[in-house]
Amino acid sequence: QVQLVESGGGLVQPGGSLRLSCAASGSIFSINAMGWYRQAPGKERELVAAITSGGSTNYADSVKGRFTISRDNAKNTVYLQMNSLKPEDTAVYYCNVDGVVAGTWADFGSWGQGTQVTVSS
Repeated sequence: QVQLVESGGGLVQPGGSLRLSCAASGSIFSINAMGWYRQAPGKERELVAAITSGGSTNYADSVKGRFTISRDNAKNTVYLQMNSLKPEDTAVYYCNVDGVVAGTWADFGSWGQGTQVTVSS
């Protein structure tokens, strides 16, 4: 009932920047938390950054000062601006959105399909 579409991944050199987007659509009454996770080969999925409906944010220590999460509530979209990228940032990035389904008032938690970010010279 709720779909997430991610965009913005790609190949970038160390020190470069990328901006990821994730748009939610479907039977949405409200959206609570929105976040970005990543999973590198052979590693577990980890939280990168999250933002609440009120705009409070939290970041993994490894990305503080380099990544910025933001959201556009009118567009049901969350963004991840990634600056000063490092090779260790290479991973598949997934967005995650929690909220309430319109009509049923049931809680939902949805994942995006993932977008590859590769940082390499």
